[in-house]
Amino acid sequence: MSQGGLTRRRGAGIAQDNNDEQSSSRVASPAPKENAYDRTPETGREVGENGHIVAYDPRDMSESAERSKQPKLTLMEEVLLLGLKDKQGYLSFWNDNISYALRGCIVIELAFRGKISMQKDSSRRRFPLADRVIEVIDEGQTGEVLLDEALKMMKSSEKMSVSSWIDLMSGETWNLMKIGYQLKQVRERLAKGLVDKGILRTEKRNFLLFDMATHPVVDSGAKDEIRKRVRNICSNRTVVLPPSQFLPAELDFRYLRTIAMVCASYAANVLENALVTMGHETRERAFAHVDELLAEYSQYPFAKRQAGTQGIGANLSQAVTDEVEKNKDRELQLEVVAACLSVFTRLDSLL
Repeated sequence: MSQGGLTRRRGAGIAQDNNDEQSSSRVASPAPKENAYDRTPETGREVGENGHIVAYDPRDMSESAERSKQPKLTLMEEVLLLGLKDKQGYLSFWNDNISYALRGCIVIELAFRGKISMQKDSSRRRFPLADRVIEVIDEGQTGEVLLDEALKMMKSSEKMSVSSWIDLMSGETWNLMKIGYQLKQVRERLAKGLVDKGILRTEKRNFLLFDMATHPVVDSGAKDEIRKRVRNICSNRTVVLPPSQFLPAELDFRYLRTIAMVCASYAANVLENALVTMGHETRERAFAHVDELLAEYSQYPFAKRQAGTQGIGANLSQAVTDEVEKNKDRELQLEVVAACLSVFTRLDSLL
């Protein structure tokens, strides 16, 4: 693993994928709860003059409950949004890192949501983090198409390591028997999800010989909030993360999630898009600070920061330590997060 972290800091990536529908797993089952209009659970009622009774699918209700506990945007969406040109609505054509980084974000997001963890095996510590086997611990749907698709694959397949899953979902494999694990059209599907959430809109642009769907930003407040959080982590001596719909106050691991987003943006070569307003020296200090974050959080237990190396984020280690202490039963999930960050540190050598 490179101690200096990533060196390719600048550039951003192409977005030229087409829409792809995921088939949901609504297969008939003998269990009564799988019926299309199961009325065993509590029935929803519309408040009105006639008091109409409305039938509902309990799985839809559980998805809504899941969404209500989570931030408005996933890690993948935040990284993609940072990389998009605001008015043009597409990624730079010279980025070859973002696709791989986005798959890593899917694994991190599933771990933060308590869906996957490292396999509970004392012998796992003999292996590097990225080579430890992960398993599904909660197969309930998240309501996010890409997350549910990845979770379904992990549940139905043999157990594999973090680095193996990121490789397979990115299509980085010579094993033709496992090519079906590749998650396709991720960037376009994420963009369409952001359209549904009111952050982007869809347009068609002509690029000389072909037309391409683009997704300009319509809700600049969402992207501004992400930029502000990145600059907060990368340049402030004391980091304070005000609650918002993108980072609710009751959310677990608010600081660690933000650190993971910053490191993933760095690995995806889109971090500089949030730092363009900084002077050259300040920006270079910010990049050096992210190198330190990658070194600190790409191992578990998380390493202790050397005091005062950049004078940035002096409270981060303690804030993350407090979050970990409040969630001691989730250490195996945090190992997955650290393993993904360790893959990010050697992303250049993998691509």
